[in-house]
Amino acid sequence: MAATSRSTGPEHASGPVPGPVSGRLMQIGEAADRVGLSIRTIRHYEEVGLIVPSARSEGGFRLYTEPDLDRLAVVRRMKPLGFTLDEMRDLLDVLDALDARHAATGTGTDRHELLDRLGMFHTAAVARVSALRDQLDMAEGFAGTLRDKLDHHGDPTV
Repeated sequence: MAATSRSTGPEHASGPVPGPVSGRLMQIGEAADRVGLSIRTIRHYEEVGLIVPSARSEGGFRLYTEPDLDRLAVVRRMKPLGFTLDEMRDLLDVLDALDARHAATGTGTDRHELLDRLGMFHTAAVARVSALRDQLDMAEGFAGTLRDKLDHHGDPTV
């Protein structure tokens, strides 16, 4: 399957993949199965510029690499925490920039700013997880109350 690297449309913060894409390429269906998202959701994320397939086949099929799946996994994990598309895009940009600077063994102010932004995302994620735990505790308490009522009044399902 011949593939061409992306050259138009949204790009990763570190830019398009130059030349032929290396590594195993997957079509969108396999990518969707691997990360647990629907094909429609992945296409939507592409339309809004969150995720860009690394390549397209000669027939125009989207082709994804392992790093693309890693990006999709980040987005998938952010969604239940209520992060917006803009926040997801921002975090992906931060991660791309940190990876690019790490590969170039860069240091300096930019790196510190990126790490500060990453730290803010971590803090927000921890707070949102805590809020979800509180909601789950409340929901479990409610389910327990209903179970107690069923037990008290005679459970018709027994």
